[in-house]
Amino acid sequence: MPRPGFVLEVDERTPPLIVHEGEGYRMQKFPLGTRVIYPPDPLPGLRDLNAQIRHALLHPVGDSKPLPELLSAGMKLTIAVDDISIPLPPMVTPDIRQRILEHVIELAARAGVEDLEIVVATALHRRMTAAEIRRMVGERVYRSFWPKALYNLDAEDAANMTVVGQTDHGETVQMHTRSVTSDLIVYVNINLVAMDGGWKSTAIGLAGYESLKHHHNVNTMLHSRSYMDPRPGRSAIADSATRMGHVLVGAGVKIFQIETTLNSETFPSQLGFLNKREWSIVFTLWWCLRLS
Repeated sequence: MPRPGFVLEVDERTPPLIVHEGEGYRMQKFPLGTRVIYPPDPLPGLRDLNAQIRHALLHPVGDSKPLPELLSAGMKLTIAVDDISIPLPPMVTPDIRQRILEHVIELAARAGVEDLEIVVATALHRRMTAAEIRRMVGERVYRSFWPKALYNLDAEDAANMTVVGQTDHGETVQMHTRSVTSDLIVYVNINLVAMDGGWKSTAIGLAGYESLKHHHNVNTMLHSRSYMDPRPGRSAIADSATRMGHVLVGAGVKIFQIETTLNSETFPSQLGFLNKREWSIVFTLWWCLRLS
């Protein structure tokens, strides 16, 4: 069984701990009483990921039809993919987004879909570089679509944004025009932390400032126990995104959502010690020295 999560309360005996510093790391001494949260050990990854992706596209949960049944010749299809907004090490290639994109694009080609664009759903995050996008989507997708049909969302370009409507709380729903005027949006989402998933993807990732200002503010953060807890009343941010999602559905926007869940095996084997708790690293080093 994987080891469960753990909360460490810093006291006089706590040594410096490993923390992120930009794209590197440092040893940091924390004030007394600081609570440090360690996640559970990672679960094993799926053995045949491509098979699981195919199964998910053909057997979606809920009342959605299989993706092939939603695709047809002559339709306008937009695929949105999550950006790299969370400062974690780059995913080992092939990136999960590349794997999913290749499956979706193949299904679209079989259905005769020709009007297909891929948008990186950055909202108002900084735009990904060409090299970052190439690494994320893979060489084949990059060469086929970049830069005309594979691009970063420009949420600051009013001509590319459309106001779809308002929620019952008076929140403006402003979205990427290409996406909301498509016959179908396929959203490829990565769940890294508790603030990901659900309506956050489309209602935030493809939104402009007129929408973002309603939930990306101090008030909603103060009224969120966990930013994207989907249960009503637990997260003002999630509640706002959900209301906006309902407006999109009411306006006839069709979305096929692909949710992925990554385990916490963040680092490759040669840096595997960074996945461990500091005292485990010390013990491992001590044991290795003793054996030598």
